[in-house]
Amino acid sequence: MAAPRKYPDELRERAVREVRTTGRPIAQVAKDLGIHKEALRGWVRQADADSGERDDRLTTAEREELKQLRGENAELKRANEILKAASVFLPRRSTIPGRGRAGDRSPA
Repeated sequence: MAAPRKYPDELRERAVREVRTTGRPIAQVAKDLGIHKEALRGWVRQADADSGERDDRLTTAEREELKQLRGENAELKRANEILKAASVFLPRRSTIPGRGRAGDRSPA
């Protein structure tokens, strides 16, 4: 589970909007709002990526999808490991069609 956010979403949106509309430096806006300037810089970059102005970062939606896919991948890997471990205990079957277990001979 992710840690709670230090700053509310409303403050993030307001800060990014202020940087964009006023043209003031990020450091000044951050100081006025009581936010760390690097936090605000990251929010502005992410907002730019989400709006399509930057292509060097993943959008928020892409980040969420990546997080979900990584979780699914980890779950599938765990399932595969369980199946591999369980297969050791299962009887082997012949790879020849029509044959049962190795050594079983059906009357011909």
